Amino acid sequence: MSTNTLANLLNPSAATDDSIIIPGGPTLSYARYGDEIERVAGLLAGAGVKPGRPVSIVLVNSLEFMVIFLAVARAGAIAAPLNSAYTVDEFKFFMEDADSQLAIIPPGAHLGRDAASELGIPVLDASLEGDSVVLSRAGSAITKSSDAQPPSESDVALFLHTSGTTSRPKGVPLTHANLMKSISNIKNHYRLTPDDISIIVMPLFHVHGLMGASLSTLNSGGSLVIPDRFSASSFWGLQREYSATWYSAVPTIHQILLMRADDDNAPHESFRFIRSCSSALAPAVFERLEDRFGAPVLEAYGMTEASHQMSSSPLPPGERFPGTVGQATGVKVAIMDMEARGDLQASGDIGEIVIKGENVMHGYNNNPEANAEAFVDGWFRTGDQGFLNHDGYLTLTGRIKELINRGGEKISPLEVDGVLLKHPAVAEAVCFAVPDEKYGEVVHAAVVLRGDADQESIRAYCREQMADFKVPDVVYIADSLPRTATGKIQRRHMVTAFVTGSK
Repeated sequence: MSTNTLANLLNPSAATDDSIIIPGGPTLSYARYGDEIERVAGLLAGAGVKPGRPVSIVLVNSLEFMVIFLAVARAGAIAAPLNSAYTVDEFKFFMEDADSQLAIIPPGAHLGRDAASELGIPVLDASLEGDSVVLSRAGSAITKSSDAQPPSESDVALFLHTSGTTSRPKGVPLTHANLMKSISNIKNHYRLTPDDISIIVMPLFHVHGLMGASLSTLNSGGSLVIPDRFSASSFWGLQREYSATWYSAVPTIHQILLMRADDDNAPHESFRFIRSCSSALAPAVFERLEDRFGAPVLEAYGMTEASHQMSSSPLPPGERFPGTVGQATGVKVAIMDMEARGDLQASGDIGEIVIKGENVMHGYNNNPEANAEAFVDGWFRTGDQGFLNHDGYLTLTGRIKELINRGGEKISPLEVDGVLLKHPAVAEAVCFAVPDEKYGEVVHAAVVLRGDADQESIRAYCREQMADFKVPDVVYIADSLPRTATGKIQRRHMVTAFVTGSK
């Protein structure tokens, strides 16, 4: 059996060490967790799960998820986690696109169950009895067990989809070797040890929560504290109760914690480090985080096709520069000319960010056209624009397809977001392109306030900070901003939410 697979992920310093801690629920030692994974893998094999085919996992953050995910991998099948809040049509698309052989769903009525039924996909219910996972079919517990076929490192372990920001989502198959390399990169970069305890606040169906925080911690022998969902009101209580050493989140969650910090009596010295990933962290938020919570903030850059992390700021005493996503972490990162002819750019020149590494997928699922466009001379094109400085620090300037073209002037949305977030009354902000007859596109922005301000005072502040053509023509004052399930803002939805939706 190959050792470079998720079947060999767990790496405790002692079998008695805590692996999974469920607040208000069970705590599993590494020995107990490993035994449970083996037992459930046998049940899956006994239930007819075939190696090499996907299993849709429709579960919230829970012990059930953590056991079943690794049990599916241990059985040689492909884990295909899905957001439990999808609609029936969304479930049907993702299950059908993955060609799922089975769906694992919580007991009771569920849209995922309805979707699987319509597609003729068998369903198993997953529930918890004490610290054991119970799998059942039509109300009867599965008890038959078979020997599970171990995977090899070249086998596909995880099947996810891109977020589909510009087109229909594309299937991303990631091998055991892809995942183990990324896990190793993350573990080594943050110097994770068995003494580390991570609070999981991101959903486990996404690579950020799964790879960036959970599997990397387990591979270091550390412990995971897994509430069923992120709750700002209970976050600091969990941190104190379990002496958590780090957490990883999107900027939205960091901003929520900042806004509530004083009311929640948040400590002024907290974690060994705070990690931010999945969307750009504005320099102003970076500085407020470090100042308020007394921990180094490490901004990382990841994507599904790279099994998550590609670069990150270093731990102290390494230098952290607000507005950058640090240096490459076990991956080759370069800047290619915008025409993607294969010409690599010099330090400081802006172009498309491209990557190479053992963590990078081999290609999209059944999509030769997308693969032909995505790979140039062995480099994977990220679709992001940015530049590297002479020390290898990477700065993102935006998604190439999201750059705003105002009369020929290319505007980085991240730059405008950053200026808006420096305004003392602005808590959250996003700018976006709006079609315009004269200029082609103009800049609009939406903000959530934490103090007194209006559109004109915000625009006046922007004019002091940047050129006039970058200043938003319109600033919408909102109670909240529309986001994905992982907390990302998708600019493509903003025109509908604030422009056409307001007419």
